Amino acid sequence: MKEQRKRLVGRVTSDKMEKTVVVTIERTSRHPLYGKVLRHGRNFKAHNENNQAKAGDWVRIVESRPMSREKHWTVEAILRKAGE
Repeated sequence: MKEQRKRLVGRVTSDKMEKTVVVTIERTSRHPLYGKVLRHGRNFKAHNENNQAKAGDWVRIVESRPMSREKHWTVEAILRKAGE
């Protein structure tokens, strides 16, 4: 049976909390009338167990059980470190 958890890829924008990072997921869309390309961003708080992900890193986050009021994602993998 296929695993049902959602996975998203985004950039870490803040790592100032203990064992938590803020990941920004950006998507683009076109304006329906004018055709201009618009960027939309959404922030997710994700659990970062060993504090390995730092600001600027590209990470994959996966849905998990709620760990606090706003945190119900976990960092699954660091895809690219900042500065590489």
